[in-house]
Amino acid sequence: MTATIIDGQAIAGAVRDEVRADVAALRGRGVEPGLIVVLVGDNPASVSYVRGKTKAAAEVGMRSETLRLPESMTQTELLDVIARLNDDPAWHGILVQMPLPRHIDESAIASAVAVSKDVDGLHPTNVGRLFRGEPAYLSCTPHGVIQMLMRTGNDPSGKHVVVCGRSNLVGKPLAGLLMRKAPGGNATVTVCHTGTPDIGAHTRTADIVIAAIGVPRAVTADMVRDGAVVIDVGINRVPDATKKTGSRLIGDVDFDAVARKASAITPVPGGVGPMTVAMLLWNTVRAASGGPETAGSK
Repeated sequence: MTATIIDGQAIAGAVRDEVRADVAALRGRGVEPGLIVVLVGDNPASVSYVRGKTKAAAEVGMRSETLRLPESMTQTELLDVIARLNDDPAWHGILVQMPLPRHIDESAIASAVAVSKDVDGLHPTNVGRLFRGEPAYLSCTPHGVIQMLMRTGNDPSGKHVVVCGRSNLVGKPLAGLLMRKAPGGNATVTVCHTGTPDIGAHTRTADIVIAAIGVPRAVTADMVRDGAVVIDVGINRVPDATKKTGSRLIGDVDFDAVARKASAITPVPGGVGPMTVAMLLWNTVRAASGGPETAGSK
């Protein structure tokens, strides 16, 4: 068996086309959707991610700006900045790029962004609404995974889905989305993590395996049953002397080996990554429209 490659770039492009049409419609009504990204410090990876997000926003006709702040900024000063942005009607969406410098409490910052402008889906209220199946801005990467499954004919409804990872950014909200009584949900969900004695004992029973562990090639071929769908959320940089940069990106899945057993699989890069940015734009245009749709409405 050779797995079908799930093209995240193509699916994200389709989502961006939908957002572009929504932005045009809003502009026709005199509303200019606006996304502001707050970048504290000069972490190279964060700078690159932010550049990609603002470029994607511009490509769909959305007004976007990056507010670059010094790494020495105190938590109180950052909270003051967020408070001003919360009150500024020019911005419908606020994204504070993570990670933040160590002296700043990321949880406190996520909680400070107005619920109505939390297009990253990290505010405790939006997370709580997600788990209750109420209207919420959904966490971008987990929502992107759901969209990938649904748009490729891999509806998780009635399936056993094993999520490897329990982070607040991916594992937990993804499990919540998969459990909802709504389109894109209705799955039987098992969550594995570093405290799980034998992760393979669970993944081998799964119809869909989602790897979000943060460990290169942690999911191997012997951990996946024939015909399973495998979604790789991992992004790991490993040495590679053949590359000019001296390194390359790989996922949490042993791609070459698992692709010979799975029915469908996402690559790294070019899989889940583009969907994260697409769903950020999705959330922002909904914030400009007056609020989130009911969780799982599409």
